[in-house]
Amino acid sequence: MRKAPSRNSRTDPSLGAAVEFLRLLWAVDHGLQSSSKRMARSLGVTGPQRLVIRIAGRIPGISPGELAEILHVHPSTLTGVLTRLVEHGLLARRGDTRDRRRMILTLTEKGKAINRSSAGTVEAGVRRMLASMPAPDVEAAGRVLRRLAADLTEQSLSWTK
Repeated sequence: MRKAPSRNSRTDPSLGAAVEFLRLLWAVDHGLQSSSKRMARSLGVTGPQRLVIRIAGRIPGISPGELAEILHVHPSTLTGVLTRLVEHGLLARRGDTRDRRRMILTLTEKGKAINRSSAGTVEAGVRRMLASMPAPDVEAAGRVLRRLAADLTEQSLSWTK
């Protein structure tokens, strides 16, 4: 019987490249979820909520549809997140004065404070890690993740046909 690799092992070639890569993605996802829960306790927002705040802070007047496109999710996926941010007074949803059919998102003063704070956030951890990595490695990782996201999106679209 084969012994399972130790929890601290970096790779397990016997798993195969795809399963090993998925194992690493799962570990990243688990870390994001854990960090998000800590952020909710310490800052009052989850990782996904703060990401929405960060994007709305960088693109004032963004529409929910544009935000969904940037995040690569269906607009209905954001509905709950946006509703909670509005209810907690972090985000304001208003009609666009130039196009009354369009809603725009802006940060409230409370939202701007969350946008400015960075200690203890997932973003701060990612920023530290990226700063410690050689630029070519960061660029390569970005290429891999963009390609994976595009391929998975394409697959999911083909499954719905």
